[in-house]
Parts: sequence; C-alpha cells; structure tokens
Amino acid sequence: MPRYTKPRRTWQYTDEFKVTAVQLSLTDNVTSKSVADSLDIHPFMLSRWRKEYREGKFVGKKIKAEAVKAASSELKRLRKLEIENERLKKV
Repeated sequence: MPRYTKPRRTWQYTDEFKVTAVQLSLTDNVTSKSVADSLDIHPFMLSRWRKEYREGKFVGKKIKAEAVKAASSELKRLRKLEIENERLKKV
C-alpha cells in the first residue's frame, strides 16, 4: 500500500449546489447517473444528497421551474450527443 504524505483533497459543495443537483435529478425523464456525470460527481454522492434533502438536513432556495426545465433539456441533449458519439466511434 502506498503511503500518503499529503492529506487527501476533499471537495466541499454549497447547499445551493446540492439542492440544485437534487432537484435536477428529481425531474422526469432524467436519470440520477446522467445528472451526476454532467456535474462531475459520483452517483452515490448524489443519492446521499437526495436522502439528506428528503430528511431536511439542508434546504436551499427553490430554483425556478424554467431553470430546471432548461437544465433537464440540456442534460437530454448531452446524453443524445454522448450516445451518438459512441455510435460514431464504433463505425
């Protein structure tokens, strides 16, 4: 096992970021994995944030429905592009 000489870096996210991520993952036709991938976080972290959000451990400002809709459509577009990119790589 390697020895760590420096402390590991842990990222700290604001409650507002967490709430936004959770609300994006709760929209229809969007998977939690795609939200986690687009935000560059681990899907398990997002599921933990969703649990904490349900329990009321952090509360942020509610984001507007238009913002959620725009973000979810952007995630769908990104997912389509990723699928198309994978398909083109195979060809």
